[in-house]
Amino acid sequence: MSSQQIALVTGANKGIGYEIAAGLGAAGFTVGVGARDDHRRDEAVAALRADGVDAFGVPLDVTDDAGVAAAARALDERFGRLDVLVNNAGIAGPWPADPTTVAPDALRAVLDTNVIGAVRVTNAMLPLLRRSAHPRIVNQSSHVASLTLQTTPGVDLGGVDGVYAPSKTLLDAVTIQYAKALAGAGFKVNGACPGYVATDLNGFAGTSTPREGAEAAVRLATLPDDGPTGGLFDRDGVVPW
Repeated sequence: MSSQQIALVTGANKGIGYEIAAGLGAAGFTVGVGARDDHRRDEAVAALRADGVDAFGVPLDVTDDAGVAAAARALDERFGRLDVLVNNAGIAGPWPADPTTVAPDALRAVLDTNVIGAVRVTNAMLPLLRRSAHPRIVNQSSHVASLTLQTTPGVDLGGVDGVYAPSKTLLDAVTIQYAKALAGAGFKVNGACPGYVATDLNGFAGTSTPREGAEAAVRLATLPDDGPTGGLFDRDGVVPW
């Protein structure tokens, strides 16, 4: 098997996803930049290559079955396997949203990207990941997903939200189930919390940079074989469920 390590990052054309791709590239990975917008994807690949990253574009809309299947076929034909998958693509929807008035369609759209999209991509890529000697899956979560933090008096996670936060809580539950299902196959499957990062998802109101927000995901994507699985982490360590 080739010593070349292959990673795919969804939603990697900007923000935290771009910095995850950059971080994995700096660690020696060949990185697939997954994104649905052709122009932004091409720009991101060019910028990463200019910084010395072995990057290539992957047309990928995580809500589209056929497109995800096509991406898996393309990776199979080009490399024959995948070592790291980072499910980073996500949308905020009407955030924050009052659960007493939120439209079901708004919740459905966010779940389709943030949760079902991650499942769709993961299952399509699993045959490739199973061919890796050290397969790693990282699902981009959030501190707002933590039921412990959400119910701790004095912890401010931005008020009531009936869409984005619950979508990430469900993603955490999915992450645990993947970790259990793949425990005997050498996989490490974890959730990453980037923190309150200044991106267009929050109108650039965050207090940390995208590069800082990428640190947890990059670390989890490059875990040693004795590293944790089925956990939730930020750049400082374990985040409670």
